[in-house]
Amino acid sequence: MIGTLYEDCLNGRAVEIEYSDGLIQPLSAERWLRYNEGDEHILARCGGPTLDVGSGPGRLTVALARMGIPAMGIDIAPLAVELTRRAGGLALRRCVFQPLPGTGRWAEVLLADGNIGIGGDPDVLLRRLRELVRPGGTVIAELSPPGSPSGVHTVRLRQAGRTGDWFTWATVSIDDIAPLARRSGFPTVERWNAAGRWFASLS
Repeated sequence: MIGTLYEDCLNGRAVEIEYSDGLIQPLSAERWLRYNEGDEHILARCGGPTLDVGSGPGRLTVALARMGIPAMGIDIAPLAVELTRRAGGLALRRCVFQPLPGTGRWAEVLLADGNIGIGGDPDVLLRRLRELVRPGGTVIAELSPPGSPSGVHTVRLRQAGRTGDWFTWATVSIDDIAPLARRSGFPTVERWNAAGRWFASLS
C-alpha cells in the first residue's frame, strides 16, 4: 500500500502523511517532478559515476545524464523508475539495502530531499553507503535546517480513507551531521546552504 499511495502522489493525487502522534501533513510530489532551486548545488559536486538513492521520478538522475555524468537512480516504486527512464535516465527498482550494481565504485551518492531518512536509521544507511562509494567517494545529503530536531518518526501514507502500513522515517539536522558521519566512516564533512536548503558533503 505504501508504494500504491506514493505512486498516486506522483500522479498528482492528494496524499497525506500521518504521524503516530496524530499529526497529518500533505505530501506533495510537485518538488520531485521538476527542477528545484538549489538543485544546481548538488549537481555541481558530481563529477564521476553517481548513484541517486530514493531518486523518485528522477529529476537529478536525468539532469546528470544530460551533463554527461554517468548516473543511476534507485527507487522502490515502479512508476518512479518508469518516469525516470521515460525522461532519459537510468533507473532500477531497488532498495538501497539490496545488492546493487557498482558497489564500491560510485564516486558520489545522493540523498536529496531528506532521503537520509530512508529506513529510519541514518547510522545504518550511511554505513551502507560507505560500502557503495569508492575510496575517497562522497555522499551528498540534504538535511533539516539548523536548530531543528533530529529524530525517528513512525508514519504512514493515507488518501481518501485508505492507509498504508506504518514505517519509520528519520530526520537529521545539519547541526548533527558531523558526529553521525564520523561514526559511519565519513571523517570529512562540509556543510552549506543554498536557496533555503541545507546540504552536507560527507567524504
